[in-house]
Amino acid sequence: MKCKKCSSEAIIHLKQHNIALCPEHYEEFFYSRVKKAIKRYRMFGPDWKILVAVSGGKDSLVLWEVLNNLGYEADGLYIDLGIGKYSETSKTKAVSFAEKRGLKLFISSVRDYLGGLSTPEAAKIMRRKTCSICGLVKRYIMNRFSHESGYDVIATGHNLDDEAATLFGNLTHWQLGYLEKQYPVLPKTHPKLTPKVKPLILLTEREVATFALMKSIDYIMVECPASKGASSMLYKELLNILEVNQPGTKHRFLTEYFKVKDIFSGQEGKIELKECSICGYPTTQDICSFCKLQEGINKRINEKGR
Repeated sequence: MKCKKCSSEAIIHLKQHNIALCPEHYEEFFYSRVKKAIKRYRMFGPDWKILVAVSGGKDSLVLWEVLNNLGYEADGLYIDLGIGKYSETSKTKAVSFAEKRGLKLFISSVRDYLGGLSTPEAAKIMRRKTCSICGLVKRYIMNRFSHESGYDVIATGHNLDDEAATLFGNLTHWQLGYLEKQYPVLPKTHPKLTPKVKPLILLTEREVATFALMKSIDYIMVECPASKGASSMLYKELLNILEVNQPGTKHRFLTEYFKVKDIFSGQEGKIELKECSICGYPTTQDICSFCKLQEGINKRINEKGR
């Protein structure tokens, strides 16, 4: 298989674009897709201070490298969820990546926010799924850290496959509130809320993995054990079947939705944000979900100790 641009040996064939590319021209293609996403969706400016949500996986590490190579000021935040060996390995990957490239990485532990508990331990006490606790805690820590540290935007490694699967799930369940919000940019709607962006939105999981392999990026390859049986995995499989038979389906499905998403605007009514009476961060209620979680954990622990 030859590169369409220079006839050198190609490393990847992109059916949806009808091209095969060598390492040099694939890197060029990859960077162009990230730059296109940043520009098309107006994610951030050249002088913005960016905080990358780093998990130790391929997507976040690739994103972190690309943003810094494009000249942006991008630091990393790793949140230690306390999920046994998985968290230990992913943290090691993130730390090693930062050290080799001279990048600034901050590490925050959920134990500092959950009274010494890990996310699985907190989930067990609250009788909730680990993913539910994990998502809530990560969102809170990322926003609070970025706000208090003066970052202009949070960049996450969500790729095209991730977002297409999320859209598929939201549509099949008619989650109007989520459909209204799904977009490559989650804007600032409160002085204490940091905007979130997804610069890898135009790149598939396979394309990101190929870039990581080409650049010898060492990342954790196993899935989080708590994600076993997640609906998103099924949605990805179904979309992959469509993609094999109709190349470009995932890209069209997602990007065309972004053009018409306004039809869902206002479906959930006007949301008024106020500040949590405990921590002071944005919420729609008197006490935010995170502080309610902390209160619930403390209550359950005290009840057990009696």
